[in-house]
Amino acid sequence: MRVLAEGLPQWRRRPLLVPVPSWKRRGNPLPALVCRQLVHQLGYRHDALLERSRPVLGQHHLKRAMRLANQEGAFHCRRGPRPGEATGRPVLIVDDILTSGATGCNAALALETLGWPVVGMLCLARTPGGRSRRRP
Repeated sequence: MRVLAEGLPQWRRRPLLVPVPSWKRRGNPLPALVCRQLVHQLGYRHDALLERSRPVLGQHHLKRAMRLANQEGAFHCRRGPRPGEATGRPVLIVDDILTSGATGCNAALALETLGWPVVGMLCLARTPGGRSRRRP
């Protein structure tokens, strides 16, 4: 977690971390765990502003265009910022892995629609582009 924290820029106000909620009943705990650690280590804020507005398909077998369609409209933001809450405060979406960007883009859209200034996304892993998965 220290390596992730060291790679973050220094903002004038501490960022607000928003974990991506899982679409599964027994969801992925990693986004919330990353948020809690950064809150503990760096004093960032954390708020579960996103919720799923509908179920989606598992994306591991989908190509990019299908991932984008699958995630379209999949998030709802619970509330907009209170007066002064978002002014100068960067918002970072937190997820476990970045593949096509479909989840992050749709999560950002839901937040930005209600006035949250999303500046980026934190993730633990990224799927390299341009490589095919070959099985032995």
